[in-house]
Amino acid sequence: MSDLATTVYIVDDDLPVLRALVRLVTAHGYHATGFSDACTFLDARAADAGPACVVLDLQMPGMDGIGLQRELDGALPIIFITGHADVPSAILALRAGAADFLLKPILEAALLASLDRACRCAVARHREHAEMAGLRERLDRLTPREREVMAWVVTGRLNKQVASELGTVEKTIKAHRASVMRKLEVGSLPELVRLADKVGLPPVAAAPPAHRAGAGGWSLSGGA
Repeated sequence: MSDLATTVYIVDDDLPVLRALVRLVTAHGYHATGFSDACTFLDARAADAGPACVVLDLQMPGMDGIGLQRELDGALPIIFITGHADVPSAILALRAGAADFLLKPILEAALLASLDRACRCAVARHREHAEMAGLRERLDRLTPREREVMAWVVTGRLNKQVASELGTVEKTIKAHRASVMRKLEVGSLPELVRLADKVGLPPVAAAPPAHRAGAGGWSLSGGA
């Protein structure tokens, strides 16, 4: 089991099976919640409730397991369970990212091993999402001009080169750069570059040559 508490949602319209799975999963230290249909699960699930995975019956009335998988769109690791050896559905589910596909009656050891993998995956996703949320919160501290300066700085250009690109002076870029580093809580250019890469900072578009030449005389157009 992972070191961060993970909720196991169990969705199965067969009530005796549902109750048995909830008891089994709970007995092994997981927090398990059962639902008898996909729509009830969707209505009750809190998207930001922490790491979670789903043990999901393939064939259910109304929205079936594949339909629920589409609705979740990769948000949670899914372990499919079914009483029928439906190979095409299994292939479809696995290609869509299912963590595992188990046949009923389910062997306890197989389910627990699959749960362990799915919960570790859920914890890793949760931490990644939390990290990204923190990075975006820090990025939101930047002014539009600071974002622009950051986009140029991570290309490796010197302050005077960035100043020329943006039509200002080196002293101003130096001040913006220091503010960017402080607000983003990074201590070096490599850290800033890694942060920009994680958040998918779009590449900069170079200013027209006339614009660049107007600031400090440094230019990429004409002459050395």
